[in-house]
Amino acid sequence: MLIQPTLDTLNRLKLQGMAMALSEQLTHNAAQGLAFEERLALLLDREELHRENRRMTRLLQLAHLKYRDAVIEDLDYRSRSGLDRSQLASLASCDWIRANQCVLIHGATGCGKTYLACALAHQACRQGLSALYVRAPRLFEELALCHADGSFRKRLAAIAKVSVLIIDDFAIAPIGPRERNDLLELLDDRVGTRACIVTSQLPVSDWHDYIGDPTLADAILDRLVHRSHRIHLEAKESMRKREAAREAAKPRGKS
Repeated sequence: MLIQPTLDTLNRLKLQGMAMALSEQLTHNAAQGLAFEERLALLLDREELHRENRRMTRLLQLAHLKYRDAVIEDLDYRSRSGLDRSQLASLASCDWIRANQCVLIHGATGCGKTYLACALAHQACRQGLSALYVRAPRLFEELALCHADGSFRKRLAAIAKVSVLIIDDFAIAPIGPRERNDLLELLDDRVGTRACIVTSQLPVSDWHDYIGDPTLADAILDRLVHRSHRIHLEAKESMRKREAAREAAKPRGKS
């Protein structure tokens, strides 16, 4: 039997996973001894896995994570305090995302806030949920440009569709009336419908004073803090310092 027309048909139907699995079956004698139903089940399993991997790759590309390879399994519990294994195990289920809740991560620079946020977002992509990473200063800059070209509402609508939004480095720079209003608009679209991760060097208890306007601060914090999971990290040594030390310790090629 000529198999190439079958492979061409599978690829034309965008069943690349099944095509690859069928090609592999033809080169393995063990597969020849399986019943038709068993071989078909293997082909379908491979197609499902192929589609899941492709979907996760696409979600990770769209997420723009600062640390794309960050995963919960690689978190170092020894180098920092504040990481609770039971809490992280619960967050790894992504039920908090499906329940439209927030994770607020606070700690000094270099303690791993961004890495943890990216690891949680990576876990979301693994489970087929969309994510988007953005630093707070760049978010406000982008929204200001959207005001200027008239695309503000369109951009807010696009962000509102993302399952979990990561706002990194919140409260790292002063904000004015426009930033406060934009933040409230963005969060108002997500309250009760989508999840957020916010990282900051500033303790959550100081966010009200940072935002400035009491009325807007109350509204913003009500949308962020209500039903949130809080993590306070304390690193024994800066992650960036450890990374620099590891890079310095790597053997150099001969010149």
